[in-house]
Amino acid sequence: MSSEASHLQSRTMLGIGYALAGFSIFSIQDATVKWLVTSLPVWEVLFLRSILIVIGCLAITGPRRLVEIATGPNRNALLIRTALILTAWLAYFTASRSLHLAELVTIYFSTPIFAVVLSVFVLKETVGLARWAATLVGFTGVVIAASPAGAVHFVPVILVLIAAFSWAWTNILVRMISSKESSLNLMLASNAGVVVVCVLTLPFVWVTPDLFSLLLILMLGLVGASGQFLLFEGYRLAPASAVAPFEYITLIWSFGWGFLIWGDWPPLAVFQGAGLILASGLCLILAESWKSRSLRHA
Repeated sequence: MSSEASHLQSRTMLGIGYALAGFSIFSIQDATVKWLVTSLPVWEVLFLRSILIVIGCLAITGPRRLVEIATGPNRNALLIRTALILTAWLAYFTASRSLHLAELVTIYFSTPIFAVVLSVFVLKETVGLARWAATLVGFTGVVIAASPAGAVHFVPVILVLIAAFSWAWTNILVRMISSKESSLNLMLASNAGVVVVCVLTLPFVWVTPDLFSLLLILMLGLVGASGQFLLFEGYRLAPASAVAPFEYITLIWSFGWGFLIWGDWPPLAVFQGAGLILASGLCLILAESWKSRSLRHA
């Protein structure tokens, strides 16, 4: 019994490590997308990113894998996940027209809260005090870092909450089917679905990218694929409630990339919030490590 519990704890720690790497790589994706959408339509960027990932997956798995996924037992769950991803993107970018970045990021980082709650009611996971505390402290840090001020409009707030809730659901679905579908299958299914939808918009939005944009798109495909793979592996190995709080690390990375690329220097509140976010993650890692050692010596 103690050996099995120790094994589960080791898987959890490894999953958290994969997820941390995946979230960090996704911050590069976010910075690249921010750069690209100043000159290219969002749907075009999504299409080019996803088609590159699909090509990479098919190069590894072969084209028959698409047929197997489309006729497999998990096709409905994979289709729902693709729809949720598209919903999250559409709602988030629509809301960004009306909300300040601080408000947008703060509301969107309710995603880990949704993920932890859904993991309890959908996955029936047992969420201990340490995980709840890390999630709530991390969200407090996000609020402090983003320093939201003033009243916000009702509809954009609802849109961001829809985006956060949709993304949290995608993470839960990964956890539900990851034992039956490989990470490459998850990547291939979701990105193929995005390609199918986005290609319908291209005749209306297409802008021919220049050489620099093409290089950024190639990098976007690379970091998008590697980030997805690491994150899927993280959710495969660790409970969703253990992984979710570490999504807060992307906020810290986003401020770092903002400074390096655009010269944005965050105010003091951002560093204070970042300290809380880091503290919540480190405390959870220490708690999981201590629990793992205790089980091994039990």
